[in-house]
Amino acid sequence: MSIDLKPPAPGVFASAGIDRRTLLARAACVGGSLAASQFLCSSPAEAATLTTLKATHGTGLCNCPFFMVKEKDFGKADGLALDFVTTPTNADIAALFGAGVVDVSVVPYTNFMTLYDAGAPVKIVSGSGVQGCVIVAQPGIASAQDLRGKTIGTFQADTLEMLPLDYLKKAGMSFADVKVRYFGTSPELAQAFIGGNIDAMCHIEPYASQALASRNGAVKLSDGTDVYGPLYTDCVLAVRSKLIQENRPAVKALIKAMMMGQHFEETDREAAIKLTTPKYFKTTFDAALDASTKQPGMVDQRKNQEFILGRAQNLKDLRYIKALPSADIFDWSMLNEVIAENPDLYGQLKLKSA
Repeated sequence: MSIDLKPPAPGVFASAGIDRRTLLARAACVGGSLAASQFLCSSPAEAATLTTLKATHGTGLCNCPFFMVKEKDFGKADGLALDFVTTPTNADIAALFGAGVVDVSVVPYTNFMTLYDAGAPVKIVSGSGVQGCVIVAQPGIASAQDLRGKTIGTFQADTLEMLPLDYLKKAGMSFADVKVRYFGTSPELAQAFIGGNIDAMCHIEPYASQALASRNGAVKLSDGTDVYGPLYTDCVLAVRSKLIQENRPAVKALIKAMMMGQHFEETDREAAIKLTTPKYFKTTFDAALDASTKQPGMVDQRKNQEFILGRAQNLKDLRYIKALPSADIFDWSMLNEVIAENPDLYGQLKLKSA
């Protein structure tokens, strides 16, 4: 399912015809069937030692460190496990987290800011992945000017909506010069482009690489680095504030486990992709492996704080948020402690702020 809107209507998920408050309420109702307690243990035998956090996640390679925590049990030594809640659409990933159905989530920082603006008690505690937002166009479209009057597919209030907006701004254009079409899931958007149903799209890896390989003559207009520079943020690790207050060690264990996941991805990329494709990445193994270097994991993204805050004006202009957030949306203290307590692990990471 997709919807054509121009300009975007108010609210995080206006494409579904519902405002933020309605969607969060709906998510809370969904949460009843998921037994959304703050901490859930995976089995009685592990109850005394293992804390299992409910989580949602995205579909791009920026989630790979998060997936490694689950697939490699990297948090087990510190008494931590993850229980992923499946969501039907990209919009539901943030909605369930914002409504408190899950404890933690890896989400685009833009979705996080819409939740925060709506009053959700959440904090960004680390990064997850960088780069990997790609604008792909059909043959014959070679520049921003060629997009005039054309249809661009993306997701609402997503980093994948920010890049085309900033790409057009750089060329002296705006969303008024194009038709924006919003989609529900990553495979759906990719298939719409591959099938020739839209003129361009902004998508995440590995779906952008899949589309380029599958659509003969397709053109990569931007991978974001030409607009933002290298190592720009895509997804962040966010947690409920209550979790920080009630089980700070669990948050630290998760951050440490994600660093282990990043290190595993950096040192054995092929194994990481085998563990995640097609379980999480709905593409071929070859497509995911090719794309994996284009959207690497990066847990320590403290240096990207100002970049993240700088995109908030776009969200306000598009009426997704009412007020610009401050640095209060971040809590780097647990990341700082994990780095100080695990210097050997941190020193082995290729991508980091320090």
